[in-house]
Amino acid sequence: MLQHTISLNQNSRFRALYARGRHSAGGRLAVYAMKNRLKDTSRMGITVSSKLGGAVTRNRIRRRLRECYRLFEEHTVPGWDIVIVARHGAAASDFAGLSRELRAHFKKLGLVKGAEADV
Repeated sequence: MLQHTISLNQNSRFRALYARGRHSAGGRLAVYAMKNRLKDTSRMGITVSSKLGGAVTRNRIRRRLRECYRLFEEHTVPGWDIVIVARHGAAASDFAGLSRELRAHFKKLGLVKGAEADV
């Protein structure tokens, strides 16, 4: 169960993040983030293109990314809208690789609490 995050599922919020949010991209993932008006709650959405594979592959990537975020959520700052976009490298990547890259993107975007920035 996620502590301070709810699902982001409004197309208008996704488009606003793509247009105006901060972003960080790598070989496996791209992460977009923007402050929201909810002080204690973050909203997170995951996008996996059909170009990455069939439904089984896409859902596996989604589950892995959701779990990576869940394990790292206690170290993140609440009050952000976040979209994680899986790229071509995500389909062949293992869980540890996805987790490492997600944490690196979060640190780069300033979504990690101060003392835990070295986690």
